[in-house]
Amino acid sequence: MNRADRLRVAVQKSGRLAQPSQDLLAECGLRFRQSRDKLFCFGETLPIDLLLVRDDDIPRMLAEGSCDLGIVGRNVLAEQDDGTAPVVELRALGFGACRLAIALPQDLPWNGAASLAGLRIATSYPRLLGRYLQSAGVAATVVVLNGSVEIAPRLGSADAVCDLVSSGATLAANQLREVAVVAPSEAVLAGSAAAPLDARTELREMLLRRIE
Repeated sequence: MNRADRLRVAVQKSGRLAQPSQDLLAECGLRFRQSRDKLFCFGETLPIDLLLVRDDDIPRMLAEGSCDLGIVGRNVLAEQDDGTAPVVELRALGFGACRLAIALPQDLPWNGAASLAGLRIATSYPRLLGRYLQSAGVAATVVVLNGSVEIAPRLGSADAVCDLVSSGATLAANQLREVAVVAPSEAVLAGSAAAPLDARTELREMLLRRIE
């Protein structure tokens, strides 16, 4: 199988974007046959294959050329953007809406971003949080956690959190209140800024048209 003849699209294998991403591709007329390991899906209706991966692997795979397109949260794409990878947002997809927000315990006062000065803020998005703090001119300590961000203040490892918020129920359950939005997010189609110079170019443009 010639790699240049088939387009590869990476999507989240599990999580909130997984099923809506596959539903979107199905609405575009794509049908897949899943491999035994359930990580690779061979395109049956068109030469477009599907890779089922972790969402935070998708920007790296796009940058390396392991896949040609990816459906991922804008927050994940922005967090991994170090200014060197040639990966861009091609289309907003209109689902998976959420926001990266800062939340404080109920007893901490909030009078704008200056209230964060000197605090320890737990997050899985240090780059996005760092940009927000820098733009606000605030000096705070970023505590990087890969999970259980919301319980950090209760454990005493942080004073505040910066995490993805959808309904706000998780924050409320941990006695936190949202005070500022760092970045809005939704599912986006990402890919290289320059289309591949082979048969994949036509496939990519066709898929973009179908998504529109």
